[in-house]
Amino acid sequence: MKHILIAFLFVLGGCATSPAVTDFQEGKKLIDSGQFEQGLEKIEKASSADPGNIEYKGYLASQRARAVDKLTGKAVQERNSGKFDDAESDYRMILKVDPANQHAKDGIERLKADRRHKDEVDQAQTLFDKGDMKGASSIVSAVLAEDPDQNDARSLRKRMDEIAAKMAKKPELDLAYGRKITLEFQDASLKSVFDVVSRVSGLNFIFDKDVKPDLKATIFVKNTTIKEAVRLLLVTNQLEQSVLDANTVLIYPNTSAKVHEYKELVVKSFYLSNADVKKTLEMLKTILKVKDVFIDEKLNLIVLRDTRDVVSLAAKLIAAEDLAEPEVVLDLEVLEVNTDHLSNLGLQFPQQIAASLGNSGSFTLNDWQNRNSGFVTMRITDPAFTLNLQMTDTDTKLLANPSIRVKDREKAKVHIGQKLPVLTSNITGGTVGTTSESVNYIDVGLKLDVQPTIRLDDQVDMKVELEVSNVLQTITTPSGSQVYTLGTRNASTSLRLKDGETQVLAGLIQNNQTSTANKVPGIGEIPVLGDLFTNDNADKTKTELVLLITPHIVRNIRRPDAVYGEFPAGTADAIGDVSTTQSVTKVETKPVQPPIQPAPVQPGPPARRPGQGR
Repeated sequence: MKHILIAFLFVLGGCATSPAVTDFQEGKKLIDSGQFEQGLEKIEKASSADPGNIEYKGYLASQRARAVDKLTGKAVQERNSGKFDDAESDYRMILKVDPANQHAKDGIERLKADRRHKDEVDQAQTLFDKGDMKGASSIVSAVLAEDPDQNDARSLRKRMDEIAAKMAKKPELDLAYGRKITLEFQDASLKSVFDVVSRVSGLNFIFDKDVKPDLKATIFVKNTTIKEAVRLLLVTNQLEQSVLDANTVLIYPNTSAKVHEYKELVVKSFYLSNADVKKTLEMLKTILKVKDVFIDEKLNLIVLRDTRDVVSLAAKLIAAEDLAEPEVVLDLEVLEVNTDHLSNLGLQFPQQIAASLGNSGSFTLNDWQNRNSGFVTMRITDPAFTLNLQMTDTDTKLLANPSIRVKDREKAKVHIGQKLPVLTSNITGGTVGTTSESVNYIDVGLKLDVQPTIRLDDQVDMKVELEVSNVLQTITTPSGSQVYTLGTRNASTSLRLKDGETQVLAGLIQNNQTSTANKVPGIGEIPVLGDLFTNDNADKTKTELVLLITPHIVRNIRRPDAVYGEFPAGTADAIGDVSTTQSVTKVETKPVQPPIQPAPVQPGPPARRPGQGR
């Protein structure tokens, strides 16, 4: 009998479901699965079918705003990453959800300019690689005039400016130093060797008065640059050089006093975009031993005064240090799903019957002898019979869906709930003193802490701490203060996810089950027949906490170019941005010219063997 009643109840429930309710439920399922467009169409259809339903209208507005926000953030990330097609697809999806969205319309127009700028910068890069600096500079200037933040154009402009600055220093000297020469001298006068170099290169070499006139040089190099040959002669004789003009070089002893006197110094300012100016200063002092340096923390500026070689090394070190910090957007969904199944089925019989004799409850013998049909009165205080046909299913979702952008290794915190005041009494002044009260607050609700660490392989390590608390009971103390009994559920974990990968953390489940059967004594115990005299009341409650977390990397560390990752830095005693390796090339067979005999500096055996210079 009870099963027939249940089936009848379900039939009635199915017949009562309207098309609007069906569309609304289907729309919610589609949205929960990520199909926003189809889900919103269903919700909009349900709202049109039932215009007075406030729940439908509110849910439609909130989910439409949520879809637009999520798609907008995704489109911005894709645009910044150069994924223009994906960004345009998201913008057009926004216009389907919200046709009047101006941000999406502007985004599509910006994408057209982004594509054009990318093509123009690629063209400028091609011209730059071919050596057409003028053509590349013209295109880059036009792009930066329209979009000053175009990263590729800014990077190419920086490279062209560096090359232009180097070319503008002393082009004639660089041209002379770039010529090839072959030298073969053994125990020759150093000044005689430089005389040969001067004839080949056309450069003038002037010697400081403290350069010893009896210095000897032994050098065997074939088909190497004059710059490298001069450097080898200076290094092997503890000498240094200073460029006076386009074709004049001063040679002097490599001592602290002489370096301080002759070495040309330059001043350069470095405006840091991302690096911490104090840490960068510490790096320069540790690696390059710089002394004349100034920092401005407000402008994030470093001003350095040192030799050109040291400044050049500093520029490379700063380029490797001044990188944008990685950032990640964390899409978080916290659901507390409360499922409550309540059933109340069966016939409920009266629980109390009252009877009385006479009108007042007392009577005499004469009353009894003259009794009638109304002398005995019976009353049933409860309804005679009650047919209970109640089944209730309740699904409650408390949803927190924040999207947080956070820097690498920084902690993101989310608190959704309330702060409960807790009064604390303080007595001062002994037994009879002054009582003062202070108020402290405790957080109740949802607390979520996430600390991401972004790896170079586009994976994100995360430390996740989740706490959900609620007030179970409020207790009033004898003094009138209120204290609270709190229920708390906690979860803490560490995990690694790929960019865009979703992880579900679940399992914090609490089950409560209550079952009550009201039966007519005796009859209710009879199998099958007893079901007609029984009323079953069951209540099942299940609470589960679910966390969904998805990282989206906005920007990762860009590995520096190879030129900034490893480069020559001189020697332990002489820091400089020069190569310490000697070029080794194939020896060419050429006719031997008559040896050049320099004037002897002092009597003695020949200072060198015949050599060849060209």
